[in-house]
Amino acid sequence: MALAGPDMAIVAADHARDHARLRDVREAVFVREQQVPPELEQDALDPLCFHLLALDGEGRPVGTARLSPDRRIGRMAVLAPFRGRGIGEALLQALLVEARRRGWPEVSLHAQRHALAFYARAGFVPCGPPFQEAGIDHREMRRRLPGASAVEDAEAAAAVLLALAGHARRELGLYSRALDPGLLDRMDVLDALRRFATRPGERRVRVLLQDAASPQRSGAPLLPLAQRLPSVFAFREVRDPVDARYPSAYAFNDTGGALLRPLGHRFDGEGGVDDAPVARRLRLDFERVWERSRPCTEYRVL
Repeated sequence: MALAGPDMAIVAADHARDHARLRDVREAVFVREQQVPPELEQDALDPLCFHLLALDGEGRPVGTARLSPDRRIGRMAVLAPFRGRGIGEALLQALLVEARRRGWPEVSLHAQRHALAFYARAGFVPCGPPFQEAGIDHREMRRRLPGASAVEDAEAAAAVLLALAGHARRELGLYSRALDPGLLDRMDVLDALRRFATRPGERRVRVLLQDAASPQRSGAPLLPLAQRLPSVFAFREVRDPVDARYPSAYAFNDTGGALLRPLGHRFDGEGGVDDAPVARRLRLDFERVWERSRPCTEYRVL
């Protein structure tokens, strides 16, 4: 069905036939490693779900995941010795393929707090308040198939930016009043931008600002990163009074991802990695403003 590497396969599992192999992986990860009570790990939905198994080169199960009838991804588990090999990503992508095949408009999941960035890079957006499940901190996340998900707070906006950077091929565009304190100075967002900017091949990050002086005065941490990578990052400040009054902030990439915050001083809005019509519109607007704006030459000598 899908491959996670030359010696790893992702295959659909039949619960009636494969329940013992599914159970072995899930008990190792959830029950023994994370101390989830066994009675909570298994539920009545299991026989109704679409299941996946990750198999090593000898056909032994090393990972699981499921898609439940309520359009929820769950029971994502990879045995500890096999983590860091892309197995979790392959399981997740295979479930998204199956959800699209079924024509589902959206899928959701309950992400453990430590896994938020993992799911964010795959296009999932946090929603609702944090909660505990089986004694472990979680947050619900959703992804539209295709389209934009609601962005409720800074963590959700950051998740979309992580996804835009991770899915971009060559270009990212950012429109911001003053480099969005609380968002573009987050370590996870800066790390995502750095990873994109330092990938092999030609890369470009263009940033349009309404106020270029404030980030310089406050020592915005994106500026030193951009100074180290001047061939990738370019900044311009709007000059037209109409542009200076534009109320929104946004971001887009070159693979159909977008984040739009109608009020730029707030974090709420909508975004996703599969929202091509909005991404095209934002890019066209960005190009027009970029052409009539001034280069921030003062940033080169920070």
